[in-house]
Amino acid sequence: MKIGILRTGHSPEELTESLGNYDEMFEQLLDGNDFEFETFSIVDGEFPSGADAADGWLITGSKHGAYEDHAWIPPLENLIRDVHSTGKPMIGVCFGHQIIAQALGGKVEKFAGGWSVGRTEYTFEGKPVALNAWHQDQVVELPKDARVVGASDFCANAMLAYGDNIWTVQAHPEFPAKFIDGLIKTRGKGVVPDDQLNAATAALSQPIDNEGIAAHMAQFFKSKART
Repeated sequence: MKIGILRTGHSPEELTESLGNYDEMFEQLLDGNDFEFETFSIVDGEFPSGADAADGWLITGSKHGAYEDHAWIPPLENLIRDVHSTGKPMIGVCFGHQIIAQALGGKVEKFAGGWSVGRTEYTFEGKPVALNAWHQDQVVELPKDARVVGASDFCANAMLAYGDNIWTVQAHPEFPAKFIDGLIKTRGKGVVPDDQLNAATAALSQPIDNEGIAAHMAQFFKSKART
């Protein structure tokens, strides 16, 4: 099964060599499932030929906002709608979660409640999970066909599903503790309040459920694949 990764941002240069770019993190997260991957660097204007260029699609995180004025956002939204109409499976993570919601009629904005950074506890389909988060933007209005399947006290629309072919998550199952530590040092200082950065640092050694969410994502792709 071929998974097309739509890379909508780049990891900090200081972290790329040791921990990889966003697409590489997802390849590592989903390793062992017999997937073939192809990355399209959307943020650099590189697009696939269309929705049929892969069997399933994954949209990465980004430092950009879904509501920002970038030339690559409108064609990305068109591609999202095309993928949705084909019934092919699609997963969105952080920015991917947000841009899918926006493309399908929802609303994304810079959340007045501030940031969520580091290990965060969610309820996913009635069960507790812990994942690393790094965001201020949130989906604040749902598309009409979206349903909430996961939430936290801070983020009411943390995981969404659309029909049976789209699943999205606001947090980052691809981020290990080392990457959060790197973000704290390269992108956090002066942007995220110090008390939140300190709390995130203190929680770096606590367990997270990346493997469990990775298994869910892999099964989602496999079960929704069209032959």
